[in-house]
Amino acid sequence: MSDSLLPNIKSPKDIKSLPLPALTKLASEIRHRIIEVMSINGGHLASNLGSVELTLALHRVFNSPEDKLIWDVSHQTYIHKLLTGRADQFQTIRKYKGLCGFSHPKESPHDHFLAGHAGTALSLALGVAKNRDLTKRQEHVIPIIGDATLTCGMSLEALNNVPRGLKNFIVVLNDNAMSISKNVGAITHILSRLLSNPTSNKIYHELDQIVSKIPSYGAKLAKQGHKITESLKNLVSPAVFFEQYGLYYVGPIDGHDIKKLTDTFEALKHSEWPVVVHVLTNKGQGMEEAIKNPVSYHGAKPFDIGTGKFLPAPSAKPTFPKIFGAHILKMAESDPSLTAVTPAMSAGSMLDDFMKKFPDRCLDVGIAEGHAVTFCGGLVYGRKMKVVASLYSTFLQRAFDNLFHDVCLQELPVVFAIDRAGIAGPDGSTHNGIYDISFLNAMPNMIISQPRNGQVLKELLESSFSWGRPAAIRYPNMATEDSTGPLMPREAGKGEVLSEGEGILIIGLGHMVYTGLQVKAMLNEIGVNATVLDPVFVKPLDTELLCKLLLTHQRIVTIEEHSLCSGMGSIINNFLMSQGYSNVQVANFGIPETFVEQGSHAELMNELGLTPQKILQRVVLQFNLKAPVSMNV
Repeated sequence: MSDSLLPNIKSPKDIKSLPLPALTKLASEIRHRIIEVMSINGGHLASNLGSVELTLALHRVFNSPEDKLIWDVSHQTYIHKLLTGRADQFQTIRKYKGLCGFSHPKESPHDHFLAGHAGTALSLALGVAKNRDLTKRQEHVIPIIGDATLTCGMSLEALNNVPRGLKNFIVVLNDNAMSISKNVGAITHILSRLLSNPTSNKIYHELDQIVSKIPSYGAKLAKQGHKITESLKNLVSPAVFFEQYGLYYVGPIDGHDIKKLTDTFEALKHSEWPVVVHVLTNKGQGMEEAIKNPVSYHGAKPFDIGTGKFLPAPSAKPTFPKIFGAHILKMAESDPSLTAVTPAMSAGSMLDDFMKKFPDRCLDVGIAEGHAVTFCGGLVYGRKMKVVASLYSTFLQRAFDNLFHDVCLQELPVVFAIDRAGIAGPDGSTHNGIYDISFLNAMPNMIISQPRNGQVLKELLESSFSWGRPAAIRYPNMATEDSTGPLMPREAGKGEVLSEGEGILIIGLGHMVYTGLQVKAMLNEIGVNATVLDPVFVKPLDTELLCKLLLTHQRIVTIEEHSLCSGMGSIINNFLMSQGYSNVQVANFGIPETFVEQGSHAELMNELGLTPQKILQRVVLQFNLKAPVSMNV
């Protein structure tokens, strides 16, 4: 339409002079554009629909990029991207070579950090503010956090370090009562209590001012009475929660009222002390299906734009997480000692049914990965309970010390179900689960396994509690084969030959063993009959089986969807060197030392050289095999 506003917005400066009705119209156009693109690409829908007016008000009042808008997680920055010169590229978001689904400094000077994990904005913002003050600059620093951010311990550590005299520092608390799943924990109740007494903060400051004005004794009375008024305030409002950290509290404010938001930010723009502005938003605002189902539409799959209903999955096969969720519930039904813990990932990890049926034995601890792991250590203490910690690979990184100190060092048999192990596809570099083998392998006595399909996943889950050690079962979020057949016990450290041959040994980790089978079929066409091994375990390795196979195989190919410098390939190489297999030729295939950006799984695997065709080409060249003329090598 010729009167559309969004196509004319090339930078935040273009919205500063728009009248209020035009801003309301622009908000509607932005929501329509987000819904339109997300219906095709999928992405973080509900959180962005709830942040439209807030983002418009921030850009109307402040001067980005000089003023620093620092978004926690940054999954809600789609509006920010549309207002900062990226509207013409918005249809490429989360696509190969397109816009990142999170803030990304390489995209725009308006993005200051490549973000993707919760709880970092306050710490980053405090560091930026200190940099500003030391270099005598005056710009505003505005961290935008969610209510779920306050369940993250790092945020509380940052709050503890807010200087009381910090100027031009405004924390925007975007409160929609949700993270991905529903918020949990005591801190979330502070915000809900606050809503019932929004005037208490004003009353408190008025009392302080009145007492201070009493001649001769006012200042002393105000000082002595501070504890009394503080106690009175605690009776009616928990705003002191923020004030005890040195933040002046303002709110709550309707997060969908552009005028109120703009007026508030203007009034606080030159505050002499740090401020927290509490903004109430509705996750999914402007789309009925997203409002009714904010969890499902947080990370939305492609959907019908007319009905809002999700499109059918591209595969009828179940995914690894679905198989995990269904089977762990089945195990819990027959074993009352089985418990599961997740840090705000109950929906993605498919634990919601378990949680509904056994709320006392399936626990969501909020965005607190370190606490989740240490809590599991305490829960399994005494070995009367069987404990599964369900975490995404990318988030387990945040609990490295807890894993070492509170589980492995204590020799506690927690089973880690590591979801999203592998390339994250559209979510990009912040979410790739391609580093966990490296730090898990460093832990003494840790068991690391990866199933090739749903049947092996269930077998590993059933067997894991018999191993008596900390154990990790890692798996990707992808469709796979499943079976209703009998489950075979899995002994720790035992691999499985899937196809016998000689000369070349192909070792494929997890689902990548099927790529290995395809490479074997292609090698057969040039007269090479390779053996294909599913190691099942990368720690401990099945060294007995490997030594046996090395009697008849002088060439090894390792294939994995993990970082090459610290994954299965490097573990195999170390074994060969330490055991004196100096005459064995090795070709390692995996993810090079780079940050893999967003794209479809197929596009990224092709770029990384992990398709059967590209693996075959390199194997033929590296091992000097005789290839037919038709092979493009």
